[in-house]
Amino acid sequence: MGPMRKGRLSHYKQDHLIEHFVSGSTALTAASLCGVNRKTAAYFFLRLREIIALELEAESEAMFGGEVEVDESYFGGKRKGKRGRGAGGKTPVFGLLKRGGRVYTKIIPDASRATLIPIIERKVIPDSIVYSDCWKAYNVLDVSDFKHFRINHSELFADTHNHINGIENFWNQAKRHMRKFNGVPKAQFGLYLKECEWRFNNSDPSSQLLMIRQWVRRYLR
Repeated sequence: MGPMRKGRLSHYKQDHLIEHFVSGSTALTAASLCGVNRKTAAYFFLRLREIIALELEAESEAMFGGEVEVDESYFGGKRKGKRGRGAGGKTPVFGLLKRGGRVYTKIIPDASRATLIPIIERKVIPDSIVYSDCWKAYNVLDVSDFKHFRINHSELFADTHNHINGIENFWNQAKRHMRKFNGVPKAQFGLYLKECEWRFNNSDPSSQLLMIRQWVRRYLR
């Protein structure tokens, strides 16, 4: 990743744009408030998302242990009404969440057993407890190295421990964030997804600010 061209943005303006990025502003709003060109702000925000994705990639080998929730979700797509596995025009994403810890996401081609199980085996330490819903792709977990619990959403009162509320909370948060941008460009969806993962895993804005400032110094200055 090459450095940004010298003279494009003063350190002062970069710092202000970083603050607006952390607060969840769109590039358009940030450009207006910082007095910079809209395209310059959009390009800078794109670079920030690329840096976040790069940093997350470096830690993607870390495995999850203990109690882990797994689930897939579907993002985007113009058509209303068609939901669920294989929903038309939507991008399927798989997520794992360590209870009390981090979330990890991956864009997937489909929600088949052949797609999901290798990700679980790569990311989850054997003998961990894995919670999933009743999707058939997870059936094989019953005879795996994991202790597998299924959530039945149709039961009114879920077991207080037997749930996937953590990962579902992440999906809701990510979709809420992306809605602000009036349709994320498909080519950049992966970057926005990793941004949401990073925000969830580092929920304190002041620590997000510190991290981004450090990374900008390393990559862009």
